[in-house]
Amino acid sequence: MSRLAQTHGLTDVQREILSTVRDFVDKEIIPVATELEHRDEYPQQIVDGLKELGLFGLMIPEEYGGLGESLLTYALCVEEIARGWMSVSGIINTHFIVAYMLKQHGTQEQKDHFLPRMAAGDIRGAFSMSEPALGSDVSAISSKAVKDGDAYVLNGQKMWLTNGGTSSLVAVLVRSDEGHPEGTAPHKSMTTFLVEKEPGFGEVRPGLTIPGKIDKMGYKGVDTTELLMDGLRIPADRVLGGVTGRGFYQMMDGVEVGRVNVAARGCGVAQRAFELGVRYAQQRHTFGKQIAQHQAIQFKLAEMATKVEAAHAMMVNAARKKDSGERNDLEAGMAKYLASEYCKEVVEDAFRIHGGYGFSKEYEIERLYREAPMLLIGEGTAEIQKMIIGRRLLEEYRLQD
Repeated sequence: MSRLAQTHGLTDVQREILSTVRDFVDKEIIPVATELEHRDEYPQQIVDGLKELGLFGLMIPEEYGGLGESLLTYALCVEEIARGWMSVSGIINTHFIVAYMLKQHGTQEQKDHFLPRMAAGDIRGAFSMSEPALGSDVSAISSKAVKDGDAYVLNGQKMWLTNGGTSSLVAVLVRSDEGHPEGTAPHKSMTTFLVEKEPGFGEVRPGLTIPGKIDKMGYKGVDTTELLMDGLRIPADRVLGGVTGRGFYQMMDGVEVGRVNVAARGCGVAQRAFELGVRYAQQRHTFGKQIAQHQAIQFKLAEMATKVEAAHAMMVNAARKKDSGERNDLEAGMAKYLASEYCKEVVEDAFRIHGGYGFSKEYEIERLYREAPMLLIGEGTAEIQKMIIGRRLLEEYRLQD
């Protein structure tokens, strides 16, 4: 185990799970990640291995066939998986956001119907908020659901759907003005629908089309798509929680979990970049000695390791806060912001240590250099995190009259 990013106070079960995941990453992910990433190939064999390990049920309660583990355990597993290949962590992230939203907000019938199959990995989850024109402004969602008898008809276009093709259950956030008079605040007239579909591309159920994968700079392997709804008919019992108008709050609760996940991914990618940098610095020789013996490189390694350690500590704190049942939007925002920024910096420093070879696709650092930028925008940009952090700080430190 690395000296860096250790987590104190773990149970024997948590340590055993993490040891198993790390072994899987070292043996099954790292050796093939770069080749699969260059081909933009979905890592089916890796996903099957995660399913066998039970990781798709990691946070799902035992009564539904899951392992019933904490957000901290999940985040530490994500950190390990992202250390191997960040795209694989994305495959399970959206799945767990949906499972978490079901666990926290679903009706009993919805939990009984979906969670056992999600725990087994037979149903894979994805969630959808973003649209082509709104970016971070969730209140500007224009996709709409209209009541029609005992069902709702959904129309609109969603964007940046991770696992759009491979998922079989999508939590979709749309406007639902039914029951909410004109002038209602936008965030109070949104509803989350549980949309079941066939995996694949094209028309995956009547009224629902998943176009082909979006070609991306990095974060390859995992499919990122649009979602097109044209007269998509969804039964009323597939409104998450059974009541309209609560979708925004349900999604934001899930996004807090997602932000801890993105922080964990940043920690994992930064750890791998440090490992690659410190190893190469001891292999490469200039002016008659290892470049690791040059003070300039030692300073760089010291800065990289400190950033890895700081980001990990903040991520762990955010996860533990959520596990305690307390509000963690401040801690999750700080962790996501710091970990993603530090990840970018650590990866760039490792890239610089590699010199010209860092520009070669034969070296793993080239892949990490293209992957790190996604963390700067996923689950909310740095600017959004700063807004959340600033507002929460003003709440905590408001002057008393």
